[in-house]
Amino acid sequence: MKQCPRCKQTYSDDQLNFCLEDGELLTAFAQEPPPERYKDAPPPTLLMNDPRVTNPTNWPPSPPSQPPAQWQPQNAARQQQAQGFAYYASPNQTLGVVSLILGIASLTVGWCCSFGLLLSPAALITGFIALSQNKKDPGRYGGRGLAIGGIVTGVVFLAVYVLFILIYGIALIGGGLAN
Repeated sequence: MKQCPRCKQTYSDDQLNFCLEDGELLTAFAQEPPPERYKDAPPPTLLMNDPRVTNPTNWPPSPPSQPPAQWQPQNAARQQQAQGFAYYASPNQTLGVVSLILGIASLTVGWCCSFGLLLSPAALITGFIALSQNKKDPGRYGGRGLAIGGIVTGVVFLAVYVLFILIYGIALIGGGLAN
C-alpha cells in the first residue's frame, strides 16, 4: 500500500506512484500511520512550597542583650603584610630634559634667523633651575646630567655665535681699511 503525504489518501495499487488528488509523490505505507511531527508533550505540573512571608509577626523572643564586641588589634606582622609593596617613583627629570632639548635646538636650528639667541638662554635658565632643584632635593628631582648637557650646549652656541660676530666684524673693518 502507498499513501499520499499531503492528503493522507491510501492507494492499494503498487504500480501507482503519484496521488490522483493532488499529484504528490506517494510513499510506502506501513501498517500504522507515521507519527505526527513537532508535537511536544505538555510540561509537567509542579507544586510549589508555601508562599514566602516577608514580614512575619510571630518572631521568636530575642536573646538577652550582650555588650558590643571589642576590637582587638592584630599582630604587627599581619598589618605590615596587608599594606602591600612599596612604590618607587622615579625622580622628576622634566627641566633637565627641556634644557637639553633647547640646547641641542639652539646648536642645530638656532642659526636660522638667529633663533638660537632665544633658545640658548632658555636652555641656560632651565638648566640652572634643574640643577638648583636637584641640589635641594635629589630624591625628588633628577636629571642632573641632562641639565649640565643643556647648559653646555647653550654656552657652546653663544660662544660660537659671539666668535662668528667677531670674525665677521673684523672682516668688515679689515675690508674697509683695504679700500
